Amino acid sequence: MEVVRTIGQAREILRTARKKDMRIGFVPTMGYLHRGHTSLVDEAKKVSDFQVMSIFVNKIQFNDPNDFSSYPRNLERDFDYAKGAGVDMIFLPDDSEMYNNHLTSVDVATLTDNLCGAHRPGHFRGVFTVVSKLFNIIQPDVAVFGQKDIQQAISIQKMVTDLNFPVTIIIAPIIREGDGLAMSSRNKHLSSDQRTRALALSSGLKTAERLITGGETSGDTILSAVRGIIEEGRPDSIDYVSLVNYHTLQPIDAISDTCVIAVAAFFGATRLIDNMIITHDHGRPVCRF
Repeated sequence: MEVVRTIGQAREILRTARKKDMRIGFVPTMGYLHRGHTSLVDEAKKVSDFQVMSIFVNKIQFNDPNDFSSYPRNLERDFDYAKGAGVDMIFLPDDSEMYNNHLTSVDVATLTDNLCGAHRPGHFRGVFTVVSKLFNIIQPDVAVFGQKDIQQAISIQKMVTDLNFPVTIIIAPIIREGDGLAMSSRNKHLSSDQRTRALALSSGLKTAERLITGGETSGDTILSAVRGIIEEGRPDSIDYVSLVNYHTLQPIDAISDTCVIAVAAFFGATRLIDNMIITHDHGRPVCRF
């Protein structure tokens, strides 16, 4: 596994890989890796030959400076996880390599109006800008993002279509701890009590699954039940409990077509998100979370 810190070094290695007719798989991360990240590499390996992972804590996507400064970092740990997952190259730039006299930004309208976009001003502009830059630097054939950040993943798919990036986007399933908590680098900040209470997020989604597979379609009924379960976990605050159309990410009133129930709440100072995708198979709802 090679670790490179400059755009020039990355492009030279990738040029060699392409000369060997290798398809490039890419997983962008902010580090502090866990099994959720390595599962994205597993997905990329199914359809590509040379695996690239970026590790870059992207300052411009943090609307809270304290969140940026406290974001967990441990490069030695990250290298071990990446090597074990079969990553061939880690791109590890610093701020000056990525943002030298930076004046250009990328944004996606409409899809970021709700959910996290409504609560984290400027966040997605930072995400789309850095992902666009990384796509131009790495020029992958396929890039993998996790379902846990569903608004980000769907919006990046739209960005790729609109800006004609020649990359296929794969959205990989959420990886959970044994008790159901969605894996996240931010889980490190949870106290034992907060972590236990945070299980209310996945419990709320399980309640929604039972209602939906039982025939309930009313958004008000389902979301009220989910919110009630989350409130039992005594979060410090709830950002949202929402039902949205999968393709537009706009609020809807009832289960129909493909849709998403998404939740976000604070436990202590740690903001956690989770979601469930609802599809239909021969008219029967199928929930994936």
